[in-house]
Amino acid sequence: MSRLDDVLMLVGKLNYTWTNTESLFIYLIAHLLDTNKEAATVIFLTLNTTRARIDLIERLAKIHSTTPDTKAAVLKITARMTREQRLRNKYNHCIYSFDESGRTASTQLMRIVDMDENLKYGKVEALDDEEMLRIQTTIDSIVDVNKSIWGFMKANNISV
Repeated sequence: MSRLDDVLMLVGKLNYTWTNTESLFIYLIAHLLDTNKEAATVIFLTLNTTRARIDLIERLAKIHSTTPDTKAAVLKITARMTREQRLRNKYNHCIYSFDESGRTASTQLMRIVDMDENLKYGKVEALDDEEMLRIQTTIDSIVDVNKSIWGFMKANNISV
């Protein structure tokens, strides 16, 4: 298997894991608002960015009617998702480059910095073994957040 195949497999797994875990926010929203899954789904889908969804959940956790235990657990979950979001965003918003053999790979951030009479393009980084390990570590961390949300749901009798 080439580096191209490895990268595509890991980025696909990263996106699947992220989306699967982020969808559990629906249950956090329902719980924090004391509403049903259908209403929480409408709210979740109306907020079209992860940042907006996390902001809502954090703000709901911080209101006075939220118990201290729930507040602490929810804020821990959102902090962990926020930490992992940076790498996920990088791989969703970059240009991938591979050599003709598909073995050597790199990413370039999709940014332009306009500096007087010159342009500077986004940072180029190698997709080496160390970076592949970072992606896998992020996937593992997101899976752990997923398990934490399920544990919170079980502890609070939140039905699916």
